Amino acid sequence: MPIIGPMQDSPRTDTRIALALALTVRHDGHGSVADDLADPAGLTAWVRAHPGVLPDAEAFAADASALTTVRDVRAAARALFARAVRPGEPSPADAARLLPVPQALRLLNEAAARTPTVPVLAWADTAEPVVRAAPAQGTSADLAAVLAQAVIGFLAGPDRQRLRACHAPRCVRYFLKEHPRQEWCKPSCGNRARVARHQDRHRGTG
Repeated sequence: MPIIGPMQDSPRTDTRIALALALTVRHDGHGSVADDLADPAGLTAWVRAHPGVLPDAEAFAADASALTTVRDVRAAARALFARAVRPGEPSPADAARLLPVPQALRLLNEAAARTPTVPVLAWADTAEPVVRAAPAQGTSADLAAVLAQAVIGFLAGPDRQRLRACHAPRCVRYFLKEHPRQEWCKPSCGNRARVARHQDRHRGTG
């Protein structure tokens, strides 16, 4: 099983990498849902695209076992993201294949436990104290455990309240709502949604 070192980033990393993991399921631009983690090469490329967020990312090489455990964490995360956006609808990519919540919780907690962690205090001269989770002495962090712990940190944190599923045509993304009127994950999705609404109204009056 490939291993990576302890997470050495701020607590904000939890939000970024938890969302990034969920967004490896995406629309391919041609009417279908694409999976960036379809094979070990895809997982390797994804991890290596996150240097500074996933330590030792540049040297990471996935195998079939790592792929299975990370995909399990992602499935659990997306099921719990769908719960978090209630009473809103989940991402269209998940609507027909969500894990039951108890199963998602079990998978996530089991993955997080693959590497025991301890709190590590950092306190720079000009900053507030920061607590980071690091592998317990004598252990190395398993990738699935790092990701599961990040998802748990996100779901237990304040950003969960801002999580939304984008329902613009062809979009399957989750996003964090940045302002009260935001409905879509990015401006291009808003444009598509407005065009679709206009066309629907035009057809309704035709």
